[in-house]
Amino acid sequence: MKKKVVGLLMSVAMVAGLLAGCGGATASTATTSTASTAASTAASTAASTAASTATSTAASTAASTAASGKTDAANFKVGAILVGDENEGYTYAHIEGIKKACSDLGISESNIIFKYSIKEDETCHDAAVDLAEQGCNIIFANSFGHETYIMQAASEYPNIYFAHATGTHAKSAGLANFCNYFDNIYEARYVSGIVAGLKLKELMDAGKVTDPYIGYVGAYPYAEVVSGYTAFFLGIQSIVPDAHMDVQYTNSWFNITAEGEAANALIAKGCCIIGQHADSTGAPSAVEAAFKAGKTVYSVGYNVDMTSVAPDVALTSPQNNWAIAYEEIIKTAMAGGKLETDYCNGYANDGVMISSLGTACAAGTQDAVDKAIASIKDGSLHVFDTSKFTCAVPDPNDGSKGYKTDDKGVVISAFASDTNGDYVNDADEAVTDGYYHESTFQSAPSFSLRINGITELNAGS
Repeated sequence: MKKKVVGLLMSVAMVAGLLAGCGGATASTATTSTASTAASTAASTAASTAASTATSTAASTAASTAASGKTDAANFKVGAILVGDENEGYTYAHIEGIKKACSDLGISESNIIFKYSIKEDETCHDAAVDLAEQGCNIIFANSFGHETYIMQAASEYPNIYFAHATGTHAKSAGLANFCNYFDNIYEARYVSGIVAGLKLKELMDAGKVTDPYIGYVGAYPYAEVVSGYTAFFLGIQSIVPDAHMDVQYTNSWFNITAEGEAANALIAKGCCIIGQHADSTGAPSAVEAAFKAGKTVYSVGYNVDMTSVAPDVALTSPQNNWAIAYEEIIKTAMAGGKLETDYCNGYANDGVMISSLGTACAAGTQDAVDKAIASIKDGSLHVFDTSKFTCAVPDPNDGSKGYKTDDKGVVISAFASDTNGDYVNDADEAVTDGYYHESTFQSAPSFSLRINGITELNAGS
């Protein structure tokens, strides 16, 4: 921070020197020009100094309050770096979560600074620096690719708190002012799978569908997406054991056109329910259009209630209640407290949910949903129960898969953490007591097993 202030002062001095060195064009205007230049220089220097002082003071105030302990709500400033804006479901949910948390803690919306549509590149670091210099006491970032840049900023501003959603490095970064946060969204995805499974069963019982074929529009073949679609699929299989599913990736978190095209491709292959881990309304809108064109197909969305764009086909959407995590982290920062490395919330503390059931849902769906949520809360239902799925049996001499099975494909060992960045988990045994312990060793999902019954159509593209 000191380097930035010195640099600004040097820039002011250089500008003043250049202005002072500018002469008039003729002798008759020299006196007037010199006086004018002097006045202009003085005004410019004063304005620049004031701006520099204000910026430096804001950042210094945030640092000193963080270092000294508690900060009251009136003086607490929150910065948020967002991959999208309010028109994109995932980011909209974060915006609402931050506003709700701040409101509950007495922080005015005027003390929240949002940075919208920040790419997963150096732009993120620049945004973080700007927020720090504006005096933010805590700075959040909400996309996976932001993490490296947020960690860089956290190391440069050790007296300001930083928190990153969906990341994995806080536990190993060694930064006391940095944490990761996520929700147990896989729980809500499992429950949304039960909703889809009951609809699928209803269609099959009525003879409208003979092949229990599910489609899924995924963003990337990352653990976050794999964990989610696997939970969704297992929820469906708890109702229709013979169900099978294809996953079509868009290679983008938000691309309304690509998501619609992926949904249409899956519908053309015969899928009768389309789920998603993608952030736009593209897939539900495509499903609604196909339904109106005579197809038997329904939709499970993500992040927001999709009934506004798909009123005839939207069954439900798994959702994160981000306000829980935001309030927990902000409250710690306001108190000048010590951050945990990871924050994670599920049904047990209202961190996840599903949206209201659509009119197309099968009879009895609400009762089944309530029962499943109660079982998740009391610990009698584990989403990744290893008795409920199998995987391809790996070569016992090949340790590169990150998991082991018995001779029938039942997983008996799987790691939860990737310590060397090769996208293969190699540490922290996650399979104990008959199930994979998701989001136990880190808040972000780590389940990346490819289970039988699910086919990735374009994982390598």
